[in-house]
Amino acid sequence: MLAVRGLGKTFGGGADGVRAIADVEFEVAEGQLLALVGPSGCGKTTTLRCIAGLERPDAGQIAIAGETVDDAARKVHRPPHDREIGMVFQSYAIWPHLDVFENVAYPLRVGRQRLAPAELRDRVMATLALVGLEALARRASTALSGGQQQRVALARAIVRQPRLLLLDEPLSNLDARLREQMQHELVDLVRRLGVTTVHVTHDQAEALAMADRVAVMIEGRLAQLDTPRALYSAPASAAVATFIGCGSLIAGTVKDVGRNSRGIVVVGDGAGWLEVSLPPGSQPGDGLRVSVPAEKLQLLTVAPPSDANVLAGTIARVSFKGSGRDCQVSVAGEVVRVTIDHTAPLRIGDSVWLAVDPSQLVVFRS
Repeated sequence: MLAVRGLGKTFGGGADGVRAIADVEFEVAEGQLLALVGPSGCGKTTTLRCIAGLERPDAGQIAIAGETVDDAARKVHRPPHDREIGMVFQSYAIWPHLDVFENVAYPLRVGRQRLAPAELRDRVMATLALVGLEALARRASTALSGGQQQRVALARAIVRQPRLLLLDEPLSNLDARLREQMQHELVDLVRRLGVTTVHVTHDQAEALAMADRVAVMIEGRLAQLDTPRALYSAPASAAVATFIGCGSLIAGTVKDVGRNSRGIVVVGDGAGWLEVSLPPGSQPGDGLRVSVPAEKLQLLTVAPPSDANVLAGTIARVSFKGSGRDCQVSVAGEVVRVTIDHTAPLRIGDSVWLAVDPSQLVVFRS
């Protein structure tokens, strides 16, 4: 439904130009929700604005429902109002001088296809019902809560029944509890409407919870595109693993290489050793980074009988996290995080051991 090919955008010219995105390519199927995530400045919002027609790309093509809306080589660029899209901005952009009904009705009043007054009213009220605001149709927009404003912005984006819905961090201004609630409501609404959606967020947990597929952008390029489960369990690089929060990254050195690409990685100076699946072509002495997921670690206060897949460390910090505790363990000078319950008596400086399931480890070249 949405196809992006070789997309590139640079702001400014000459030596002072700043490359925002380069060679970005992905597709979003009909009715699918794709999350674009990445650290600040990675190019995710620029990509979304190019799709919306708010930025003109320097390279590449964009097609919506099989129709080309951008082609840099052929100098094709359709304006936003000619793309059959709806968009929700981070700031919501609610007009304070209009009530809820008129905010939602505005795209219908200024659009090419003018509706009869009765049809316009029915369309607006049906859309407000979808987001649970039909009872507030005539309330002043300045008298709305943050969650209600977010619903108004969403209703305004879908009232024209767009083929593509673009969301630019629409939940970032909400408190934690309301944000989680709106995640569920937004996914339910997208599913009911069957509208293809691209959702930009800097919150990796939000992306993993909401999206059918997640595209991780690093430094203006698409680093990995996969399902949430596949992305979390098999990050393509250390940068992706770090951003997604797949686990702690610790440095190691290849000691032995065995059959089937398995080998021994030594961590630090006597901290322990791990039997892992090595990257192809690994040789003894190679430096690696190992991703260790917090929820797959077992913290021991007594040294185990075997040192296989065990890392020795000391407690650096323990933080209360409601149902459990977040424990930071210093292993060979690096911090490894592990989730533990409230029963273990731990103090900063205590010696501990981390038992690791080697099948849960992901290894990257340094």
